[in-house]
Amino acid sequence: MLRNISSVPTKREVLLLAIIFTFFVWAFSGDQRPLSIGLITAFLPKQDLFNEEIPVEDWRTRLSWSSESDVPPQTNIVLHAPGWTVFDNLYVANGTVFVVTNQPETVPPREMLISTGIELRNDAESVAARLPTNHEMRIISIEEARELFGDGATLVDGVTWMMNDPPQLIRHYYHWVAEIFFGFWRTYSSLDPSISASGISSLPAPRRIWFVHLDADQWRDKVHFNEWVLRSVFPSLTAEYSNDWIDRAGLGRPFLLDRVLISDRAAAMRGKNYHETSRPSSEAFSLPESSHWWVPITTSVMEFAGLDEASIVATSTPPVITYVSRQTARGRMLMTEHHNRLIEELYELRDKYAYEVNVVSMEKLSREEQIGLAARTTIMMGVHGNGLTSLLWMKRSPRTTVMEFFYPGGFTRDYQNTAYSLGISYYGWWGNVSFTSENLPRRDYPDGFQGNEIPIDGKAVAETCLEILQAQDQ
Repeated sequence: MLRNISSVPTKREVLLLAIIFTFFVWAFSGDQRPLSIGLITAFLPKQDLFNEEIPVEDWRTRLSWSSESDVPPQTNIVLHAPGWTVFDNLYVANGTVFVVTNQPETVPPREMLISTGIELRNDAESVAARLPTNHEMRIISIEEARELFGDGATLVDGVTWMMNDPPQLIRHYYHWVAEIFFGFWRTYSSLDPSISASGISSLPAPRRIWFVHLDADQWRDKVHFNEWVLRSVFPSLTAEYSNDWIDRAGLGRPFLLDRVLISDRAAAMRGKNYHETSRPSSEAFSLPESSHWWVPITTSVMEFAGLDEASIVATSTPPVITYVSRQTARGRMLMTEHHNRLIEELYELRDKYAYEVNVVSMEKLSREEQIGLAARTTIMMGVHGNGLTSLLWMKRSPRTTVMEFFYPGGFTRDYQNTAYSLGISYYGWWGNVSFTSENLPRRDYPDGFQGNEIPIDGKAVAETCLEILQAQDQ
């Protein structure tokens, strides 16, 4: 008997029709790829799409401690170096950071954790003005937290990076990537000492960065390398700025941060390592580390730049020497005849030993080109300047080396410290005299340091390159 066509089809009939329809679409489409699950599930009754036995967690935005048996979670200092501190259960209310603990003696001095975030100057009055007050941070007991915060706090889950520096030095490729971001990742990566050689880590990516004292345009450099690196490594990261910090303070409600890393240059400047290096990130290097701590960053940057690691390794044989020239800059240039002689000596190495030699002005290369060239480079050299920041992307090996040229008597540890922190060999040069990480001169900026008459002995530089490369070939 024919079925009444107006009757309601059964669930089985609907599923069968869906499968038959999907098969015909696939069979006559000319594209014999696997069936799309999406096409099938689109026809299934809604109750078949969900397993009602799977528990669903409540969407929680607030943690309450309304009963006497409940207490505000205590703040835990997970790890600390001057200027670089990771907290769990840190509170923020009315623009103030609160450390909640019944053991205040376990908390480092506040000036090692945070500052007022004002511009960095060296006079005694400015140094004193950077010392934190109760407006920046308070250390309170659990009972005080209950009195101040009431019966609960709004949750901010995941990892937050609270960057407490003034905008003074941020809008610069080196100072942002090789100091602030460098120190952040060195600190955070110490939570995973098992980072693999391929850059695999168990660490969750940070969810957000709070620029407490910066507007949205005060951390981006002229060539947009700062945001390029940050977004390539953490593409899901959100950013809040000084106006957002003010907004949160104006809400008059406490926030409980799940995990937060506070970075503060002024606090780092009080550490022992900073006094030796003048680099705030150097304090973070007192923390535990994986020997591959920087690999997750370089891997992410390479992938974002569209670079294949296998092809980089393949094109790095024979060795690659890259001279980063500043001869078109406004200051810190080699004497013209010394610049020309250096290139001649490097080209002689190329012609005699088949080394690849590149003479480049980094500002004329795209970001991708700069990163790709640095990744292939065995020896990078140049006058002290921003172009040497590309050493961050060099592949570490026994012969990977950075050579930096200074006006005789002048020296600063910016790039030496960065190279040393990455396990890269370093040579500083005064004309025909070189020095390494083992016999560094004191920091100094004599007349001529910023000038355009910096001498270099190209022959001595080329001979040292040859010694480095041949020693590793033996």
